[in-house]
Amino acid sequence: MPISGAVLDRLGTRSALRTGPALVCFAALAAAFMPWFGLILVLVFVLGIGESIWVIAREVAGIDLARLDQRGRVLSGFHGVNNLGLALGPLAGGMLTEAAGFRGVFAAYAACAGAAVLLGSSVGNSPSSHASEAAADSVAGWGLAAQVQRLHALKNLFYQIPPDLRATYCVLVFATLTSFVHRVTTQSILPLYASSQLGLTPKEIGLLFSISGLCVFIMILPAGFVIDKIGRKWATVPSTGIPAIAFLLIPFSGSFLQLAILLCFLGVANGLSLGSLATSTYDVAPPNARGRLQAARRTIAEIGGVGAPLLGGFLADTFNPGVPFLAYAPLLVLSAVLLAIVGRETLQR
Repeated sequence: MPISGAVLDRLGTRSALRTGPALVCFAALAAAFMPWFGLILVLVFVLGIGESIWVIAREVAGIDLARLDQRGRVLSGFHGVNNLGLALGPLAGGMLTEAAGFRGVFAAYAACAGAAVLLGSSVGNSPSSHASEAAADSVAGWGLAAQVQRLHALKNLFYQIPPDLRATYCVLVFATLTSFVHRVTTQSILPLYASSQLGLTPKEIGLLFSISGLCVFIMILPAGFVIDKIGRKWATVPSTGIPAIAFLLIPFSGSFLQLAILLCFLGVANGLSLGSLATSTYDVAPPNARGRLQAARRTIAEIGGVGAPLLGGFLADTFNPGVPFLAYAPLLVLSAVLLAIVGRETLQR
């Protein structure tokens, strides 16, 4: 994520839209013919870097192409279509694996990435206002002095945000972290709770997530309308407040129907958060630093997304699978309160 933000701000959106998929195409194609598993892991790491660059670039490109009053719908559409691909991709990959082996999946992935390079080349390039600062901001080496300089650079980056919007950016970062926490906790701990506490079958658990995914998909257009026409906070506050209520109730659910209702509400919340937090961040960030500020927000959130299942698993083993939901609910409540009280409404009317 930090690499993607720097690439975007220094080279512009078109370069990032081509660089990311090009890295993915190279890594996937090499993995398709690589006979050593250790090197396949290295290539998958490179593939992850390419995906991160593309994820940030697609959002900025959408912001550049859309009018100010269309940002919410554009980003909601991006995230919604991406979620649809994430839902259908494993099915296509599984069918391709059975037909041609796992190497065929890497080859197909490379072909998709190659097509993305061509599509990215057709997108207009955003002005690279940060290019003139590249020499001044670059830091060489990995010693203590170099790390201190990088921390100063991060502080200077934060101070580029207008003073009246800095608290809002911090709240958006925290809200994104809690959003990642509740999503990965739902994905990792809910199946444990449903199977061990309620005795649900794998089919029933899969149906629960399908119901939630359908609610997310249904919310794509309504969420974009709320973000663009009513207000950013009308989407961001419920996107963390609703999961807080659901997390408090999940440990007390006693049937498939009750869990399904709660998963519906979580799906609605996920739908509202698809583009609202990203749109609000772009409203706050200055054009010359938006890639790095967006990447910083996502990096912190990803750290939470990695740590939450580990702590959740520990709590589930120590107590029971319902405890992680109760433990994370206060974070979601705090996030909703901060968004409502501290965060500013960034929709320009």
